[in-house]
Amino acid sequence: MDFLLSAAFVLCWSSGFIGARLGAGSASAVTVLMWRFLPLAVILIVIAVARTWWRGLVLRDVARQVLVGVLSQSGYLLTVYYAIQLGVSSGTTALIDGVQPLVAGAFAGPLLHQYVSRRQWLGLCLGMGGVVIVTRADAAAAAGVTWWAYLIPFLGMLSLVAATFLDGRSRTRVTPVVAMTAHCLTSAVIFTALALSAGVARPPADPPFWLAITWLVALSTFGGYGLYWVILRRSGITKVNTLMFLMAPVTAVWGALMFGEPFGPQTVFGLVIGLAAVVIVRMGAGGDGSNPGSPTRTRAPARDRPAPSPRRSPGRAGPPARSGTGTAPHRRSAGR
Repeated sequence: MDFLLSAAFVLCWSSGFIGARLGAGSASAVTVLMWRFLPLAVILIVIAVARTWWRGLVLRDVARQVLVGVLSQSGYLLTVYYAIQLGVSSGTTALIDGVQPLVAGAFAGPLLHQYVSRRQWLGLCLGMGGVVIVTRADAAAAAGVTWWAYLIPFLGMLSLVAATFLDGRSRTRVTPVVAMTAHCLTSAVIFTALALSAGVARPPADPPFWLAITWLVALSTFGGYGLYWVILRRSGITKVNTLMFLMAPVTAVWGALMFGEPFGPQTVFGLVIGLAAVVIVRMGAGGDGSNPGSPTRTRAPARDRPAPSPRRSPGRAGPPARSGTGTAPHRRSAGR
């Protein structure tokens, strides 16, 4: 059962990057994101009103979740979708997103005054080396993609990192449903405002557009984020973060098969280097296997967050974590 849940989670979370690519072919990034979050926000608001999850929270707690949502979901997903729309492959975007936990672990030293081992720094350097290798391979194979397009996913990854630390400094425990509702509502407002100001709020009638929206809501948000919490409660945050690092190779293979994205020897080598970085860091982890300097709050990813940190799947709908493109909470952002 654990294997099936893990496999389904990896596929659903990775689907956020693929869904972003599907939507990029029929509408602008803000149009796709607007129509992804509007119905989701309405559903979550109706559920939240009927429950008592918000009791006990003060305005400061809600404001913090709104800001976390801006960073881990709105900012993260917009950069992911925009980069893919400019021609950056979904696999490259997922890999850049995937080094977020390594970066967060390294930053935990100077920012949170926590111990960061040499093994963690080595893992970060290797992970970034893998990103450079895959990015160079992608850029060489993709004609007409401007060089600065590859910097955009890094901005999203750093947005996830910022959301992770902001959320980690909170002393108030917020339930995952409350966090996701705040993040999704914030994203719905932001993306609707952007779409209206740009004159692209009207959705196209093309079936591919609505296929992408259905894909993102069903697979990336409910599938990815739902399974995120199931596995988190069954196996813990270490298991979830380990599975997150499988997103890049799965997305790269998926993108190559579905869209003909580049997947040559150099891409494979870069992905192997990235996975080796994760293994090195995990081997040096103590206790429960979590990274010695990285935040270990069990909050939702903001991918549809990403919360951050997580990594957020571009389909994710929540906080930080590496992301899909969605609403990821913060260990890896619902985008994903």
